[in-house]
Amino acid sequence: MDEEDRESPSDEASDNCGLLGVHLSTDKDIEDEGSDQEPTPPPDLDWFEELSEEEDGDGDLVVTADYGKKRNYAETARMFKLRRNLDQLDCFHRQKEHDVLKAREELKLCRQNIKSLVEQRDNLEKEIERQKAADNSVGVFRLRAQHKHLCQKLQSEEELEGHINTELKQLELELSEVEVELGRYSSLRQEVQEDERAFQVLKAQKAAARLRQERQASQNLQLKMQHLRDKQTARMKKEENECQKKIEERRANHKIAAKYLKETIKRMHQQEAEKEQQNKELQEKRLQAVKSLKSNIAATQEALRVQQRRAKASAQKKEQQQRQLRESLQAQGINSIKHMHQQKQLEKIKQKQEEFEERQKSKRVAIVAKILQEEQLVKNRKRHQSKLPELSTTDKFPSLGRAREKLLYYLDPSPPAATEERAIVQLREFSESSSSSSASSDDEDLEETVHQEVDHQSIADSLAEPEFSGLWDQNYENLLNEKTTLVQTEVKQEEPAMSSGKLNMAAKKVHGKEFNGSPFISKPEVILFKDFEVEKLYKKKLVLTNISYSTNHCKLLGVSAQLKDFISINFDPPGSLSAGMSCEMQTVFQPMINEDLEGEIQFASAVGPFSVPVRCTIKKCDLEVDSQLIDFGSHVVGQTISRTITLTNKGALGTFFNMDTSTCLCSEASHVQMPSQVSAHTCQDFLNQSSTSDSQKSSASMGTGEIQPKQESQELSEASQHEKPVSEASAAGPGAIPEACVSTSAEAQVEESPSDSNEISLGNVREGEIGPFQSIKLEVVFSPTVPGEAKLDFHIKFSNLSSKPIPIQVRGTAVSIPVWVVQPSIDLKICIFDHLYQDSIILQSRANTALKVTFEVCPEMRKHMEILPKTGFIQAQSSFNAQLKFLPRRSLSRDVKTFFDSGTGVLEVPMTVQVAGQVQPVHFTVQAVVTSSDLQFDHTEVNFGYCSIYQSVRSSVRLTNLSLLPQDFGFLGVPEFIEVQPNDGFGTLLPQETLEIDLIFSANKAKEYNFQLRCKSGINRDFLVSCRAVGVRPPLELSHSLVQFGATAVGDRSTAVLYLIYHHTDRNQSKQPVTPVVKDAMAPVTPRLFSFTLPKDSDISITPSAGRLLPGERCLVQVTFRPRLSEQEIKDEALRLLHRAKMLHEKESEMNRNAEQESKKEVPVEPSKGKQAPANPKKSKVSDDPKTDKLTESPHPADIQPGSELYEEARDSLLYSFTQRYSEFTIPCFISDGDPPEEDRQAQPPWSPFNTLHLKLQCPAVQPSLVVISNNGHSIIDFHKVAVGEKVIKRFTVQNISKESLDLRSSVLDVHGPFSLLNALRCIRPGEKHTLVLAFSPTLEKTFCETLGIHNQKMTLEVALCGEGVVPAVTLSHPGGLLDFGYVLEKETTSQVLKLQNSSAVAVGFRVLLASLSPSRPQGGADRVHILLGSYTDSRVQPTVGTQNYSGLSVFSVVPVEGSIAPGQSQDITVTFQPDHPSVNYSDKLTIELMNKSKVCVMDLKGAASSHNMYLYGGDMLTVPIESLLPPLMTSQTHLTAESEVMEKPSISVLVTLRASYSGGAITPAVGELQVGCIRSTQPSKKSGEFYWDNVASLQQQGFSVEPSKGTVESGHKCTITVMWTPQSGHKPYEVAQTCVTLTLKGDERNIYRVTLMALVSTTDD
Repeated sequence: MDEEDRESPSDEASDNCGLLGVHLSTDKDIEDEGSDQEPTPPPDLDWFEELSEEEDGDGDLVVTADYGKKRNYAETARMFKLRRNLDQLDCFHRQKEHDVLKAREELKLCRQNIKSLVEQRDNLEKEIERQKAADNSVGVFRLRAQHKHLCQKLQSEEELEGHINTELKQLELELSEVEVELGRYSSLRQEVQEDERAFQVLKAQKAAARLRQERQASQNLQLKMQHLRDKQTARMKKEENECQKKIEERRANHKIAAKYLKETIKRMHQQEAEKEQQNKELQEKRLQAVKSLKSNIAATQEALRVQQRRAKASAQKKEQQQRQLRESLQAQGINSIKHMHQQKQLEKIKQKQEEFEERQKSKRVAIVAKILQEEQLVKNRKRHQSKLPELSTTDKFPSLGRAREKLLYYLDPSPPAATEERAIVQLREFSESSSSSSASSDDEDLEETVHQEVDHQSIADSLAEPEFSGLWDQNYENLLNEKTTLVQTEVKQEEPAMSSGKLNMAAKKVHGKEFNGSPFISKPEVILFKDFEVEKLYKKKLVLTNISYSTNHCKLLGVSAQLKDFISINFDPPGSLSAGMSCEMQTVFQPMINEDLEGEIQFASAVGPFSVPVRCTIKKCDLEVDSQLIDFGSHVVGQTISRTITLTNKGALGTFFNMDTSTCLCSEASHVQMPSQVSAHTCQDFLNQSSTSDSQKSSASMGTGEIQPKQESQELSEASQHEKPVSEASAAGPGAIPEACVSTSAEAQVEESPSDSNEISLGNVREGEIGPFQSIKLEVVFSPTVPGEAKLDFHIKFSNLSSKPIPIQVRGTAVSIPVWVVQPSIDLKICIFDHLYQDSIILQSRANTALKVTFEVCPEMRKHMEILPKTGFIQAQSSFNAQLKFLPRRSLSRDVKTFFDSGTGVLEVPMTVQVAGQVQPVHFTVQAVVTSSDLQFDHTEVNFGYCSIYQSVRSSVRLTNLSLLPQDFGFLGVPEFIEVQPNDGFGTLLPQETLEIDLIFSANKAKEYNFQLRCKSGINRDFLVSCRAVGVRPPLELSHSLVQFGATAVGDRSTAVLYLIYHHTDRNQSKQPVTPVVKDAMAPVTPRLFSFTLPKDSDISITPSAGRLLPGERCLVQVTFRPRLSEQEIKDEALRLLHRAKMLHEKESEMNRNAEQESKKEVPVEPSKGKQAPANPKKSKVSDDPKTDKLTESPHPADIQPGSELYEEARDSLLYSFTQRYSEFTIPCFISDGDPPEEDRQAQPPWSPFNTLHLKLQCPAVQPSLVVISNNGHSIIDFHKVAVGEKVIKRFTVQNISKESLDLRSSVLDVHGPFSLLNALRCIRPGEKHTLVLAFSPTLEKTFCETLGIHNQKMTLEVALCGEGVVPAVTLSHPGGLLDFGYVLEKETTSQVLKLQNSSAVAVGFRVLLASLSPSRPQGGADRVHILLGSYTDSRVQPTVGTQNYSGLSVFSVVPVEGSIAPGQSQDITVTFQPDHPSVNYSDKLTIELMNKSKVCVMDLKGAASSHNMYLYGGDMLTVPIESLLPPLMTSQTHLTAESEVMEKPSISVLVTLRASYSGGAITPAVGELQVGCIRSTQPSKKSGEFYWDNVASLQQQGFSVEPSKGTVESGHKCTITVMWTPQSGHKPYEVAQTCVTLTLKGDERNIYRVTLMALVSTTDD
């Protein structure tokens, strides 16, 4: 290994030297490049290119270097590249020097070792001589062995010295080469240093220029800001002046207004002082009233407290008396419930009689008092009528109710809780303050007066106060003061007492007697229509009696709103009624809906309004039982007793009933009926009535003065008469009713015992129908079988939803027989076959005499069970013991099929003890679980197969305990070549437990093995396992059969190196077994093929996985462990996350529902908020809708695709929660017996299964410290296809999920490759993220792939970079060259479309450039004439940019200017020609290039513009093609061009030169062409034009001819005129013929051209 390590520096040096050569050759190529072509910039200098482009774009920043030349980009790039290569060369030189010094140190150390070994060898030789002389043979042999070992070490050190010396020479040679290389580039280094100094100077100059520019811009900005500040200051001064003027005007106006304001304020103060004085007087009066009211309230409260305490004490005393009476009656055996109910009924009837007599006495006294008051009432009425003006009886001012409420508010500061006390005090105060009572008309007049006064007051307050008072104001104030005083006086006399819905009538005194309450009583007190049917007619007679002390009258006001549609009243007003007189009326009720209705009939009297309650009830079920408790008493076991209960329906509606023995009922049935004969919903009905009355009272208190008196005592008495008798608690008063209900529910919720269906049962009638006013008898049967107390609680349920279940309790006690078994169930627990078990049977007797007992065993169990003695006598009041013996045999399942379950092993045998003189025998049961004691192997033969002597083979057997008892086991007498695990083959098996036992076989010799393993149980039973194996010696051997990888993070990899050795020789073959089975293993010495088989979807890879070895060779095998997360794990985690989210959602929904239900329960049912109650159920229905809480079903794992959001979330969850994972793999290596046959090399070679080697791998995986959070968590960055020359940047984000800071480092990418890392790595703290910026810039058309390693202290994250370079293939529909737009009218446009087609597989970006828009376009010169003359030759010598528009807009425009073309798509490019003045010199140059600077097409653009639709084109150029952008100074100036405007002006000159050729004595005529065209235009003009030649005859005389001489040209067409010259006879060759002719063009205007024809003859040589 040391030699191999020492060889690595030389290899590295050679590799680095080769790399250096590549760099230096690149530098040479850069130096040899010419100036015609600039070098391609390297990828890492793109930033410098952008910087240079920005700097070159600004002319102010361009500076020159010291040598006077502008530095271009190539020179700067070359400088940076040379500096980088020189730095690499210096680094390489330092590395070589270090290697040389290291080699010299090693050589020095080796020579020192050799020197010490030589000295030791000399000393040993001397010692050997001494031992020889001493004749010590043992010492001589020992010293010789040491001498031999020392010589071997010395020889190895000498060899190492030679190797190091050779290596040192090689390193010194390489160092010399590097130094020579450094010398070669010394001049280049100096040049680079000079270039760097020049670059720094250039950079400083650019910075200074930039600084100057920034300072100039800052100064300009400061000047601009100063100018803005000056303007703002001037504007503010102007605004201040205007504001000052406004302030002065405002002050003047304020002085004028203040004068009038003071007068108005003075007058208002006077009025306010008067009002304040009046308010103080009124406030004092109110304070006195409030103080008296408070004192009365306190006294009333104290009286009420005393009364409540007395009522409570009496109720407790009464309840105690009832409890004592109930206990005494139960002790006497009398039905206490029935007896107490009868007593209560008697007391109730007696109390009613007493109350009736008292009422009769009080009515007589009241009638006499009212007769005496009549005279006083008449006098009072006359006195009030004389004082008050006549007012209408109609209620014109509805604000009286508000005034009364306001007055009550001032007089009643007490809280709402004391409404009853406040009402009583008001009644008392009202009776004390009123000296006399008035009649009905007086009350109405007083109400109207109050209404009018309040309205007048409000009208007066709302009027606008005038600035100056008038006489009318004074009169109104006097009248208002008088009316206000009158209202205050009358309000004190009549204060409405309205509290909690009760009418408190004014107390009146007549002849010294005081009257309180309603002025009329009705008989009946409540109009009740019970059990009505829809659409039937019901009539009731009502008698109203005047019970006041004076004459009164009765007036019908109407019925409640809810009863208007169903009730009509037949009533004739009787007029005035004296005290004690009565009147009759008839109530007709015709229901239309089947619902309970409640309301009242409202009347008005002289004293005040009153009402009669009306109740309409539908048919209902009123169910009750005669007794809710059935007590059977004590009975002997075996008897049968029955009792009956009567179920009665007192209602008019029938229903179905069912007796349910389940003890759990809904919350609605928790309130059961009273212990008397009361219906199941008496308490509930009372609560409903009380809540209804409270709501009505509250609504009455909120009204405008209509008072509806209701007496709770009347309601209760009416309900007791028409519905059912109530308990004593309900008759005691309103406060006692809830207590009774609470006590009843408390008694019903007693501790219940589970029902015994075998002892107490229901009769045959358990369900049926009960009709209206019917009774049914139900039977309950008690048949005790076991001594003790029996209980049964059941409920009678009804189909009618309004009828609540009635609970019934049944109790009974059973007395046992004289002789019994102390332990009625004898449990022998778990028993094993063929083992004896014993137990004792104890009999106990409570009889007074001795009894004979006989034990009986069923015939089937007599072979397995026996009781001794079989017969005996048990003495009086004593016990008897018998012995039970149980010996289960294997035939138990066949003999006792009735009592024994062979599947579970449970045995349950009923036994009988016959007692003399006792009819019923004594029964007891013997129970046992019978099981076997077998231990079972899943297979009793184990074949290990062929086992290598280098490895061990493991086989597993499963040992199962078939017994229901734990059993110990152990393997005894185990051979030395086999191992039993776990716990060396010893242990304990629990019942029905299966243990996997590993049998590890390690062959120590190549032979056959046959042996048996013995497993012995704890009860000394043997179980055998037969084993066999064959030991072999494989031809190949692994250097390590066990590889233990270190802790590897997920996403990282660990690599182990081992060797596969082929040391097969003849000597090894002789050691193979000679048994017939293994003779095939002795194969000849031939090459061997090997193959490693990896498990499916494992994290292991082996390189090479297959190969071929010759004898004596060895092969290096590399095993790599890459832990990763499997697809199944991620999908399972995704499903778990979904399930968890679903559970959380359901839990949250349930919590919301519970919160809503609790909020509903906590909201109190207030009468004033009764209208808002129905809103809550709707909300609850909406919130409890199961559709809103339902989630989507969990997807199938196959539906979770990689790359989806759920998949990535699950993968991240596993990575962040990953702790550690340990896995083991056993990799087989199959070895062939030789090469494939020579006839067919593709055939499968013979393989020997017994030559297989196994490699065990231990692979621990831990959580990664660095994870990828971008790119969907993938560590592969695919740039896909990129055009050659373009650059694509992608970002890659990693995160530190460990608890420590990580110092990130990266591997080195290929410096000549297309991939580059643009940013630096840094140290990231726990939880931080870092983004890597990677660039891909291909230079060749091929696929690139590279690996970037991100290193830290714990792991290495490998990122695969891949991309493909593609050469873009873009074609243009136009072939290039010249694009001529022809003639266009000025200020009109024409366009042509070019199509770019992208045939490559990547999107290609392009841009379109115009030479006229280029900042560095070439200036015009004389060499631009050729394109304007129409002869297109070479683009390199043609002019680029011609005439431009006067407006400054570009003549030629392109849309779009840049863009991107998708693969296989095309892009239309529109070129538009838009001139703004006539000219024929419009031209430009269009270039289409790609983003990688390659040009697709370069073409010249040409066009001409005319001001008229007719034009002439052709002839010789008479002027230069360069025009000024300035318009002509004189409108009459003519232009010598081929076409110009003519408006009856001098003609335009045109020259046409014709050349006739002379050859071979013959003259060829000369031919020339002119073109006349008509421009197509959208303007309304002449669509066609015409032309004609003047004086054509004169042309023919000189040999000229024109065709055609005239013609017409359509719009958008051209006509060619051919001019031919034929020399006449006698014409001299060098004589020039010239003539002038006029050509007239007629279009929208007339243009005249003077065409000069010039002809000559030229020879071919010219």
